[in-house]
Amino acid sequence: MPIIESQKMQKMISGVRQNIPAMKIKNKMVHYSLAALLFLFTTHAYNQSKVDKRPNIIIILADDMGYSDIGCYGGEIQTPNIDYLAGNGLRFSQFYNASRCCPTRASLLTGLYSHQAGIGNMSFDQQQPGYRGYLKENTITLAELLKSGGYKTGMVGKWHVANTKALPDKKEHLAWLNHQSDKGNFAPLDQYPTARGFDKYYGNIWGVVNYFDPFSLVNGTEPVKNIPKGFIIPML
Repeated sequence: MPIIESQKMQKMISGVRQNIPAMKIKNKMVHYSLAALLFLFTTHAYNQSKVDKRPNIIIILADDMGYSDIGCYGGEIQTPNIDYLAGNGLRFSQFYNASRCCPTRASLLTGLYSHQAGIGNMSFDQQQPGYRGYLKENTITLAELLKSGGYKTGMVGKWHVANTKALPDKKEHLAWLNHQSDKGNFAPLDQYPTARGFDKYYGNIWGVVNYFDPFSLVNGTEPVKNIPKGFIIPML
C-alpha cells in the first residue's frame, strides 16, 4: 500500500504517466494508465489553494497473483509503474487473504473477518448472517471512514461485493450477460461503491466478466453501454 505525502502526489502521477507501457493484444495496442489503480484516497486534488499534510493513499488489490510476481517484490515480470509507486511509498510486509476475491475484498474494505462483513463465500445471498453476499449494514468501509475525515475517494476495477442474482431462465441470463437484453441494475444500488463511501467509481459490479466487453460496467451508477475500441477493464 503506497502512502505518499500530499506534496509529492502530483509529481508521482506525472512520473507514472511517463512510464506507461504498451501491451500488444491481438495486433492492437492497449495502453495502460492510472486506471489500473483500485482505490485512491486523496486530500490534494480537489483543493489546490490549501496544502493538506495528510497522506494521499493508493491501494492496489490484484486477484490470482503470487506475492513475488511483480518487480518490486523480486519478480521477473516488468511492472515499472507499480515499482515506481512502491519505490516512492510503502510496501506491505505481511498480507493475508481469504483465497477468494469476494471475501478478501470484504475484509480489505471493512477491516473485519469476511463472515462478519457478510461475505463468507461469494456474492449470492444464502440467507445466513455470514453469507449474505454483500457488505452488510453493520460494516463501515475504509472509503466511508476516510470520507468522514475529509478525503476524496475513488475506485476503478472490479467491485464484486454486491448481490449478484442469476435469472431463472438460463437462456435469458446468457442473453443478459452478452448485452442482448437489459434487466436494469446489476445489483441493489445501495450496495454499489458510490453508496459505500466512494465519490467516483468506474468498473464492473459483477465478478467474472469479459475483459474486452465487460458485463455490468458502470460509471458511478450509470451503465456504460458503448465500450471504447481497444478497451480492457482492469480486473483488480
